[in-house]
Amino acid sequence: MNICVFLSSADLDERYTRPAREFAELIGKGGHTLVWGGSDTGLMKVVADGVRESGGRLVGVSVDFLRDFARKDADEMVIANDLAERKALLLARSDAVVVMAGGLGTLDEATEILELRKHGLLDKPVTLLNTVGFYDGLILQLRRMEEEGFLPVPLAELVFLASEGAGALAHLEASVGMR
Repeated sequence: MNICVFLSSADLDERYTRPAREFAELIGKGGHTLVWGGSDTGLMKVVADGVRESGGRLVGVSVDFLRDFARKDADEMVIANDLAERKALLLARSDAVVVMAGGLGTLDEATEILELRKHGLLDKPVTLLNTVGFYDGLILQLRRMEEEGFLPVPLAELVFLASEGAGALAHLEASVGMR
């Protein structure tokens, strides 16, 4: 399975890097391919290293203005012209999506994916990996949107909420296997 992971390229402390590394190792050991933003920095590097060292493949999709940060030993590296093209390529190359801890770029990617799912334009399982409660505030807001009628479909149909990597991967494997 090709698993697109949206996450930070920032250097973060162990409460984020350790669970990210563990999840990456599960991806690699499961024989899956990581499809990610291609950067060889921060949390993106941690996940790519874990997948590579555990036997998985790496497919990066970087963007022209970040080309200098692209991982050199990826199995495949695509350079998009802009961020919109990058997101489209990442989704096109994947069978499933995981959103991990990240900044504004990751939040933009997450909300676009949920909007696509809401309209039935993305038929791939999406998991929000809520490491150490990083997305508690977003989940609270999404639940409020659902409760107050802002979401035309149940939140559970848009995204699977996971607190740890093993549960996230098990959900993706079960979901993709059923398609």
